[in-house]
Amino acid sequence: MQLAHTSGLDADTLTAARALLDEVFGADMSDEDWDHALGGVHALAWEEGALIGHASVVQRRLLYNGRALRTGYVESVAVRPDRRRRGVGAALMNELERVIRAAYELGALGATEEGAALYRSRGWRPWEGETWALTPTGPVRTEAEDGGIYVLEVPGVELDLRARLTCDWRDGDPW
Repeated sequence: MQLAHTSGLDADTLTAARALLDEVFGADMSDEDWDHALGGVHALAWEEGALIGHASVVQRRLLYNGRALRTGYVESVAVRPDRRRRGVGAALMNELERVIRAAYELGALGATEEGAALYRSRGWRPWEGETWALTPTGPVRTEAEDGGIYVLEVPGVELDLRARLTCDWRDGDPW
């Protein structure tokens, strides 16, 4: 397992990570999605010199109850299809959860239906309240994301999971 900031990864490693994400997500993996995965800490799983798993955590601000919480937002979690169900995803998440607990007030991610079971089994909880995005034109409701945003609570920050949660703005999918 390798843990490194984007700035510490060479071009070949970043190319391998993007190729893995393209393989796993196909047409659903956009350039904007890739950009969302950069600028933070990457967990990389290698086997015989080949990249078989990737996940990253980047800093975002989520607005909750009048506060802008420093949030470790998990992006681009992927395991090569022929290496799934062998603990690779759990190992990636172990590393990122350690970073989140040490550096952030909250962990958050947008889960696919396939990935949600992994996150729930690790103590991530679905956000039950409304989701919003703070856009350049003001707050916009993101109903399609309701139920698909998961949070990892960090000691010291009490949350009401039924409250409104608003993400900061970024190009592409806001969540």
